[in-house]
Parts: sequence; structure tokens; C-alpha cells
Amino acid sequence: MKSKILPVLALAILTACASGPTYPPAPAKAAEATDWMYLLGPGDTVNVFVWGSPEVSGSFPIRPDGKMTMNLAEDVQASGKTSSQLARDIEKILERYIQDPVVTVIVSGGVGPYSQQVRVVGQAAKPQALNYRERMTLVDVMIAVGGLNDFAAGNKASILRIVDGKPQQYSVRLDDLIKGGDVSANVDMLPGDMLVIPESWF
Repeated sequence: MKSKILPVLALAILTACASGPTYPPAPAKAAEATDWMYLLGPGDTVNVFVWGSPEVSGSFPIRPDGKMTMNLAEDVQASGKTSSQLARDIEKILERYIQDPVVTVIVSGGVGPYSQQVRVVGQAAKPQALNYRERMTLVDVMIAVGGLNDFAAGNKASILRIVDGKPQQYSVRLDDLIKGGDVSANVDMLPGDMLVIPESWF
């Protein structure tokens, strides 16, 4: 449901006039971020090590459908799981072929599932979806997207966030943060956040 709500809200904000509605400021600290765990997603590559069985071990990509195929195990659901959860699932599958298999899964080049990515839309230099990282802040996001372009209304930007299953919108001050060096304008980001940067009308 979230995938349908966020694009609609983002479009409404991007097309709103500069004197549009104001939103409460984004919380400087987001306690929920401390409970975050990295989940595997399409596009990730996992290194699977099976103790004592190098012929089964290897590096395997997670397909767009969220599944992966490795030696002796086809179509293993990987997306949405932690590396430990995937390792236990692989152990159960390999029990049919290997006695008491011990599996370790290590993520390389992770991008995470879509639901945890941070999206930047609007007047950024390089709008894109970013892999969420622990303790990610607004400054980290702006560095990754190359800052604002010449048409951005940075202090009218906002963050769309799902809170208790409902979309919430918070204002952020990108001009103050980037151009003015006001560190008080820096805020924590959460998995699934969307940063919307509208265009200045003057």
C-alpha cells in the first residue's frame, strides 16, 4: 500500500505552489532507527559459505523476483530476510544433501529491499533511490545526490514518512543546512523515507 501512497503524495507536493501548506519540522532524532536491521533485496549479491563444502559455496545474486539460486538450492526466497535468516533457510534445504550443514551468508554490494530505500525526488542534482545505512542523516543523503540544483526551493523541502502505517509529512530546511551550514537543520533519516524537493517559483 505504501508504494501507492508515496508517489501520489510526492506528486502533489512537487506541483504545489511555493506558498503551499507548511508541515511540522522533522524530528532531529529518530529513535526507530536504532531497531533497524539490514534486509536483503533484489540486486544484492550474497556470498554463501558452506563449511566443509566449497563446491556448494559461492557468490550468488538476488533476482528481481527476490529469489536466488545456488548450488543444490533453486529459487530460495531471499528478499526481505536478514543474512542470518537466509543462512538458516539454506541450512534446512542442504540437510537433504549434507549432514549438519553450517552456512554463513555475507552481503556484498547491498542495495536492500525497495521498502527500505531512501528516495530523493525533485530538484536535487542527482535524484535517485539510495540504500539506507545505519544512522543516515539528511546531510548524508544530500552528499549522495550531489546537493540541490539551481531551481530548488530547499527550505520548502519535506520528508514523507510512514508512521504507524500512516503517511506523515515533515518540513526540512535544506538551504539552511547546505548553504548556511546550520547543523541544527540536520535530521535523522529512516528506511523508506522520501525526500521531496520542490522547485522555486521565483
